[in-house]
Amino acid sequence: MIINSEPKIVVGITQRIDSLEGRAEIRDALDQRLPQWLVQAGFLPVAIPNSLLALNGANGTPDSVMLDYWLRVFKPGALILSGGNDIGEFPSRDATENYILSWAEIHRVPLLGICRGMQMMAVWAGSELVKAEGHVGSRHQLVLQDLPKEWPASVNSYHNWKVSTCPEQFEVAARAEDGAIEAIRHARLPWEGWMWHPEREDPFNQQDTMRIKRLFGER
Repeated sequence: MIINSEPKIVVGITQRIDSLEGRAEIRDALDQRLPQWLVQAGFLPVAIPNSLLALNGANGTPDSVMLDYWLRVFKPGALILSGGNDIGEFPSRDATENYILSWAEIHRVPLLGICRGMQMMAVWAGSELVKAEGHVGSRHQLVLQDLPKEWPASVNSYHNWKVSTCPEQFEVAARAEDGAIEAIRHARLPWEGWMWHPEREDPFNQQDTMRIKRLFGER
């Protein structure tokens, strides 16, 4: 991988949680391909720990001091909510990403939600999820609401859940052949959600790369 210049934008990435019962460990995890994709696109990726936002008491009230400090120290110019885990599976991850969404809204920070990340965006904005059939280990042709040249023609699919309706302040950018929402974008903020995994394409899709570069501020 050849990098022609030093990255100018730090991209904070949320992580999936893996519970390893044999080792009695709960680990944050990130597919190495996702940072590789971002580096190739010209960004500097930094992983966000799920343990910074402590959940206090039986009602899980979040203590945001350390996560807010992390955001102030690293000053991410853009954010990614990554894939993996179902919403509700690990409360610490849900709370972390909800806080990040609210922080990014206040500070108008560009944000991309990938698969579960798009689902989290939609739920945070008031939408619901429903079961998806035929969306695991498959590919979809995109039915576009935009200019075709701006999106890949077909995308991978690895999700059991789909967004039921487009949340308020968002608009549908693309659907699958069965009508399922595959991409959304915010009406005012530089936010998008993609139900496919750009990091799982080999080689990386140039249209995905061009789109994230535009979204994350090569402006």
